[in-house]
Amino acid sequence: MTVLQNIDRNAERWLLLVFYVMLVITMAIEVLRREIFAFSSIWGEEVVRYSFIYLAWIGAAAAVRERAHIRIDVIMHYLPQRPKALLYIFGDLVMFVVAIIALYWSFEAVHVSAKFGSVTDGLRVSKVWFLMAVPTGFALMIWRLIQSFLRDLKSLRDGTPVFEGDKLFD
Repeated sequence: MTVLQNIDRNAERWLLLVFYVMLVITMAIEVLRREIFAFSSIWGEEVVRYSFIYLAWIGAAAAVRERAHIRIDVIMHYLPQRPKALLYIFGDLVMFVVAIIALYWSFEAVHVSAKFGSVTDGLRVSKVWFLMAVPTGFALMIWRLIQSFLRDLKSLRDGTPVFEGDKLFD
């Protein structure tokens, strides 16, 4: 497996791990500082908040990749393979359009923050780094939607079962 294939397969997983570990460690440190030393910091709260934001957006992209978003798929059990694949393709196309629009508009906040040089209250770091979570998430979603669309087209062409992801309940 090449490096690019490994990144493609595990990018969200590793990013989620990094942000989750950062969130948990910072939160644990802040709880100890608050309870033992009766002192807390502004930066700890910001690190946890922004780690959680990145977790949410990268997690959304991972859910698109694994087709793990919450959905009502009762009708899918009764459809033959071809209509099922077409329905998934339609859903991916609708989500793709929404993601393109959201990506475009999410850059507005990043642009305004960069233009005026806004910084976070505690860390005194440019807010651009944290506001980039939204466009990063949507860009990853768009990439995963393209992959999903191509995978579904291949299944449709070959007549193989379409990838449905893991089911929450059977």
